[in-house]
Amino acid sequence: MYAFIELAGHQHKIEKDMVFLSDKTGQKKESEFLCSNVLLCSDGKDLRVGHPFVEGVNVKLKVLEDVLAPKIIGFKYKKRKGYRRRWGHRHQLQKLKVLSIEK
Repeated sequence: MYAFIELAGHQHKIEKDMVFLSDKTGQKKESEFLCSNVLLCSDGKDLRVGHPFVEGVNVKLKVLEDVLAPKIIGFKYKKRKGYRRRWGHRHQLQKLKVLSIEK
């Protein structure tokens, strides 16, 4: 069984007991929550597509830990002017585990 969910503005394909990274959801570490934004759900023979969400299907997720993405470094300069600017950014992510897909 698999499903496509919308979480924190992104779409993810998930299966039971799967661990994946998502943008921060505002949940605390080790907490469990339900996601009702299921876009598509399939159990192998029956495919249910929502408009925009599938009614009556929830996904139970658990927050495992908060992580940071690899650092992205930006740099710009203007030749012969002595102007250089360097900056960095690390995106905040959460590692989530799918506990169940409830119909």
